[in-house]
Amino acid sequence: MQAQRAIRFLLCGDTALAVEFGDGVDRGVSALVLALAERLARANIAGIVELVPTFRSLMIHYDPLVLPQAELRKRLSPLLSGLEAAEGSGRLWRIPACYDASVAPDLADVASRTGLTPHQVAERHSAVTYHVYMVGFLPGYPYMGDLPPELALPRRENPRTKVPAGSIAVATTLTAVYTLESPGGWHLIGRTPASLWELRRDPPAILAAGDQVVFQPISLSEYEAISAKAATGAFRLEAEERAVRGAGTGNPRSESWHPG
Repeated sequence: MQAQRAIRFLLCGDTALAVEFGDGVDRGVSALVLALAERLARANIAGIVELVPTFRSLMIHYDPLVLPQAELRKRLSPLLSGLEAAEGSGRLWRIPACYDASVAPDLADVASRTGLTPHQVAERHSAVTYHVYMVGFLPGYPYMGDLPPELALPRRENPRTKVPAGSIAVATTLTAVYTLESPGGWHLIGRTPASLWELRRDPPAILAAGDQVVFQPISLSEYEAISAKAATGAFRLEAEERAVRGAGTGNPRSESWHPG
């Protein structure tokens, strides 16, 4: 973990306050963000509406009629004192990932630009346990890191107007899964048949900040079989529970898939 820089309070209108711990994408900073979210959730302070972890800060949405900003900052002071990051928190998810060229339109290009074969790109991408830094952009869209250095590339020069839901993408030091069909400028190197956003679930987002993710390679035929099951509701993901935070990231869930 990097040395902690001075904590900053950033006003975000009259109903939100951001507590900033750093200035980059770093697991140590993320762990502090999540640790504060956990403390706040346990403190159950009246007037706090929502906690939103980001890469380097925690956004606290509050009702100023119940909890004035000055009082919120006063209540934060003892919670920030001696704040330490807990290791190994969150849930572990194993997400099926197909790296077949038919569902990975940028795989060959990524391989060419990194000096690897398509198989090696898939192998390296699926060999990492990723940390979910934050959820945003699209509903349930997880920003995960950190990519192996050899896979780090800038975003595409020409973003696509349509990226299929389930697309597994990489850009800079991060990887993500498009939860809905959307425009996008990341490199598409695979696709998962698992839905990471479903309105019939509570909460609808499967992944949360602080979770860990492993991509489990599957063949195209396995992808098609799981997709068919998912379409009928017969396929669900299930997390491997660990030391779960209560940081406003949802209750522990047991919907998941086990490889084998």
